[in-house]
Amino acid sequence: MVEPSRTLHQQQQALTRYLRDPEHCPAPADMDPARAAVYRELIFENMRSLLSGTFPVLISLLGQDQWRACVRGFLRDHRCTTPRFGEIAQEFVGYLATVQAPDWPPFMAELAHYEWVEMALLQSDAESLPAGDEASLLDQPLRLSPLAWPLAYQWPVHRLAPHYQPATPPSEPTLLLVRRTAQFQVRFSELSPLAWRLLQRIEAFPELDGREQLVVLAREAGVSSFGFMEDAMALVRKMHGEGVVGISTQSSN
Repeated sequence: MVEPSRTLHQQQQALTRYLRDPEHCPAPADMDPARAAVYRELIFENMRSLLSGTFPVLISLLGQDQWRACVRGFLRDHRCTTPRFGEIAQEFVGYLATVQAPDWPPFMAELAHYEWVEMALLQSDAESLPAGDEASLLDQPLRLSPLAWPLAYQWPVHRLAPHYQPATPPSEPTLLLVRRTAQFQVRFSELSPLAWRLLQRIEAFPELDGREQLVVLAREAGVSSFGFMEDAMALVRKMHGEGVVGISTQSSN
């Protein structure tokens, strides 16, 4: 005799397989087909609705039929590790980074990540940097705000649209800064290679003060630090005013 718990587990597994992949997995034999179809549509439409608000540009490029097929593939093939509905979009971004269907645009994974970043910053519990003394930016270690993300993409994700879908990536990467303001607004801006490298260095070498960061940055760029410092400091002051960088609270005396 089969144990009741074993039978229940088998029924649950059969229903789960059907809900994930109704085209290839039948509904449980002892379940009313009409009721199973209701559950199938509820699960799919809830997932589609949950994701659609985060990826409007991606949907506009794919079209509704291809978008539905993409959501179906995610529901069928991916196993989410988070129990939080607010983190499902991040799981979807991770899924797209590991698969590539022949009819998907080549920039699909990067575009999805770019669109997800806005939601991620709005939901972040991180706090903005405390106001610091601008006069200390050269003499104290700098810190990058946890609400300011320097990003690098192969594709020009901020320009993609139904009328602009390049078949090959440009020769230079797309460097962006995404930040959340004190008013809970997400701002996107392009970064020069030097600005992006500076923010990357601040994260990688938090022990260096502002002057050391700029001197090494000038050396990397192959320019004279004497002529470079004024423009670089103007950039640092601008980023400080926007809350992108600040003085490290863990600096030594």
